[in-house]
Amino acid sequence: MNHPHFSVIMPVYNAASHLYATIESVLTQTDGDLELILVDDGSTDESLSIMLSLAGEDDRIKLLAQSNKGVSAARNLGLAQARGKLVAFIDSDDLWKAEKLEMHGYFHAKHPQVAASYAQIAFIDHDAKPDDKAKTYSTVTTAPLSVEQVIAENPTCTMSNLVVAKAIIDAVGGFRSEMSYAEDQEWIARIVSHGHEVCGLDHHLVDYRMSPNGLSVDLPAMYAGWRSLASQYADSGTVLAAEAIYCRYLSRRALRAGAPARVALSYAMQGIRSDHLAFLKDARRGWLTLISAVAALLIPRSARIHFFA
Repeated sequence: MNHPHFSVIMPVYNAASHLYATIESVLTQTDGDLELILVDDGSTDESLSIMLSLAGEDDRIKLLAQSNKGVSAARNLGLAQARGKLVAFIDSDDLWKAEKLEMHGYFHAKHPQVAASYAQIAFIDHDAKPDDKAKTYSTVTTAPLSVEQVIAENPTCTMSNLVVAKAIIDAVGGFRSEMSYAEDQEWIARIVSHGHEVCGLDHHLVDYRMSPNGLSVDLPAMYAGWRSLASQYADSGTVLAAEAIYCRYLSRRALRAGAPARVALSYAMQGIRSDHLAFLKDARRGWLTLISAVAALLIPRSARIHFFA
């Protein structure tokens, strides 16, 4: 049996509105030597019927289903079936540029010591059209990531961005199914802590949809999940600095999502209390976030969403 170059794993839960576009962005890759493993996590909308229809049209699609057990369990189910040399992940509402897999494949071939790679992300509106401009872009660190970087700010940003050698996954294991938040950071930190390299490609290859009502903006749950992750590294001496940077991220996220102004300010102040030097070290992000969180108290919500997007 021939093994594909890539196994692409997509967990799906009630994603009918964007599912066609996301799957198309995978199937139209310039490196089409892939299998697409769709894992339905107990959807109650039209997602399963859409996947069944598309699976009948392209034999690269493999469809799995489970009762609603969460994204980590869904990814683990997909990993158990993956046959590719490289494994890529994509969430069911994100989009890939057509050359994503080709560029990652070339990068891993050129740098065989690299365990995992990621690229630049464009953050777009949840209902953005293909030609709409991005709100902002992620920053790529081309040097191998440290555990501290992963815990503090997670430069990979989303699992939709990550490509990992299957041999590394077999060595470090899958996702912790009991985690609903920070499960991606925990997994990447585990890869790095085992001595493996995670490196970035400074190319825009992923579009990430920002949803004000989605899982990704449940800020208290994100913070609780992050603290659970950070507790595993409590002896590193850098957890307070990492917490300051993560709280800065949550404050910026609250501003962009239009959360109550006091929420953005509370995360900013928690970051200052944790380690004010770490919070303010990046002047653009630190001081701008703090000033914006204070100013948000005086700006109507509708204006804040537009201004801080």
